[in-house]
Amino acid sequence: AGFKKSAIELPVKVNRIARAVPEQPWYLQPVITSLVGGMLPFGAVFTELFFIMSSIWQHQFYYLFGFLALVLVILCVTCSEISIALTYFQLTSEDYRWWWTAFFGSGSSGIYVFMYSMLYFSTRLRIDRVDSTILYFGYMGIISVLFMLLTGAIGCLSSFWFVRAIYGSIKVD
Repeated sequence: AGFKKSAIELPVKVNRIARAVPEQPWYLQPVITSLVGGMLPFGAVFTELFFIMSSIWQHQFYYLFGFLALVLVILCVTCSEISIALTYFQLTSEDYRWWWTAFFGSGSSGIYVFMYSMLYFSTRLRIDRVDSTILYFGYMGIISVLFMLLTGAIGCLSSFWFVRAIYGSIKVD
């Protein structure tokens, strides 16, 4: 009944023997590109994040849903652009292992969301009890992981589309 869609075909043949990846410069190391890449998607949403967290944790009303939809579109575009740019830089330096870099390039913004939740906790909330603190950081940890999965999936899928497009345009005789 299911499984009617055909498998995704790659535009070029892949060699069974992996090539040696040359030594990468320090600024193309996966940890550095991920941390730098996560700043831009977080920068697209951090103002709106303040209002969302205030509505959740301080019982204030949130009524800017049209603006939230616009911020979501900006977030998707930013995640796509930063992951495609990081993938392009990685491929031009002859490193073909782009999958996880594309995911964490935009997905590391979840780390910044959690760090912002720590700042919000220390400056805006007056929570003294240990159980309430554990509850707050537990929920914000879950939200940060979900945000990482959302932004990482957007970045990885857009990088996959980009890699298919550039390798699909190569003419092999």
